[in-house]
Amino acid sequence: MTYEETTHYLFNQTANFEQQGAAGYKEGLDTMLALDEHLGHPHQHFRSIHVAGTNGKGSVCHLIAATLQICGYKVGLYTSPHIIDFSERIRVNGIPIPEDYVTEFVEQHRAFFEPLKPSFFEITTAMAFKYFEDMDVDIAVVEVGLGGRLDSTNIITPILSVITNISLDHTRLLGSSIEQIAVEKAGIIKEGVSVVIGESMPETRPLFEAIAMEHHAKIVFADDEENQKIVEANTQKDGMIHYRLKNRIEFRCELTGEFQPKNMNTTLCAFSQLAEAGYLSNVGRDGNEKAGQEMDNAFQNVKKITGLLARWQKVRENPTVICDMGHNPGAWDYLSHQLENIECHELRIVFGIAEDKDVYAILEKLPKNATYFFTKSTNHRALSEMSLKVFGEQFGLNSQSFPTVEEAYQAALQGASSDDVIFVGGSAYVVSDFLKTRI
Repeated sequence: MTYEETTHYLFNQTANFEQQGAAGYKEGLDTMLALDEHLGHPHQHFRSIHVAGTNGKGSVCHLIAATLQICGYKVGLYTSPHIIDFSERIRVNGIPIPEDYVTEFVEQHRAFFEPLKPSFFEITTAMAFKYFEDMDVDIAVVEVGLGGRLDSTNIITPILSVITNISLDHTRLLGSSIEQIAVEKAGIIKEGVSVVIGESMPETRPLFEAIAMEHHAKIVFADDEENQKIVEANTQKDGMIHYRLKNRIEFRCELTGEFQPKNMNTTLCAFSQLAEAGYLSNVGRDGNEKAGQEMDNAFQNVKKITGLLARWQKVRENPTVICDMGHNPGAWDYLSHQLENIECHELRIVFGIAEDKDVYAILEKLPKNATYFFTKSTNHRALSEMSLKVFGEQFGLNSQSFPTVEEAYQAALQGASSDDVIFVGGSAYVVSDFLKTRI
């Protein structure tokens, strides 16, 4: 098979949550464990950092990976979904997995895994772990796909676990309350392995503490870490957020957006635990000049180092066009506020969403001072643009509807002045459709 035929096979001949929603979600670890045994337990041949959470886990993974790489480690990075191409999901030192490795892996192991009927994500996770072993990585940063407890990635025993935050998302699969979702995310906490909680909540803190105690795992809440507390986080003319910490370290980061300081706080707390364990001897140390230089280098260039896309990404100017993949109510708590406070003549929003999201909760948070160009992505789970328009009218949103992302974007661009801002987002798949024609 060619690479295109192989990825088509993976996307369309296996159970695939990204394409099918709940019908494509395969619960349990039995199949993943069988794949792992067949491949010779590749995850046991490298250290790993496991990152779960409702929002921010992708940014945190890339920030950690970039810094580890700057510090001299050979770093594997496994994230999802991809934006442009499947190979983005599996990287070593920022370089995507080669197409021929993907094709050869499927051809070599297809006879074994087809009778098991693994999901798309199970095959991809097994491929990632085998590739990391073959590439002899020092540390792999592994993002949870969905939940945590029963996620395919949860066969690893990492050197550090990270849970960024908890909010309502995928409620049909993970539970209808914050507490239920937290239990699923806390499933990545392992015996004796330290865990960082990025954002604590009254509903989840005692739950996390109890589960960590049960597993004899040290638990650290990033909100409590005074020494590395961010005392300044300001976006400057260079387009970066300039950070100053209580311990006097200063650095810049090219990931902007009102939500990024929280991601940074989580990342810094993770660095502190890695330094304590001897993996990062300089990063996070009080007033350490080298530590500040390493972080400054990594964070200023995180997109180039790791290949990160679609986090408050500016695509053009005059008019300014920005895209971001915030796809649930928790993400829009931040995005809406940021969009409402943008200085511009007119705010135009190209917006689409998956049908299994809490549409009403998200639409309720959308800025009212904008013109909407509702659309749907090419993903099979996309909510129709006409349904979005009907729902949007209930919230007083001024809108038009378009059958494709490109048509919606061109309509938003037409007649826009140089002082306008166009935002493209709502779903990772909307952003994917948008960027595929521009990168």
